[in-house]
Amino acid sequence: MTYYYSLQIDAPKEQYDEIDIILGIKSNFALSAGWGIELVEKKDDESIFFIKYFLSILEGKYEKLEKIGITRDNISLWMLYEYEGQCNMEFSPDDMYNLGKEGIVLCVSCWEN
Repeated sequence: MTYYYSLQIDAPKEQYDEIDIILGIKSNFALSAGWGIELVEKKDDESIFFIKYFLSILEGKYEKLEKIGITRDNISLWMLYEYEGQCNMEFSPDDMYNLGKEGIVLCVSCWEN
């Protein structure tokens, strides 16, 4: 069982350095559609609270991103989940509330190993 979590921003490659500076973190995830950060959680790893983590990176920086043409519509959080047997997941009400409040899309994709 492996989880892949990513913060993705639909932006042209020319803006990656600006995004790195605004968010204070360098992209580590090559996307065809833009800038991204990826975290990987394997079976025996500690849980990663990815929604809270990624929202903390974005917090207070939406206005600066908008100045370079990036709106919340360009931002998404992804959870990709490789599983065996049954696929179950849950999200806390606080995480869902905070995503909705910020207007950020959560995308989930899962596949059987």
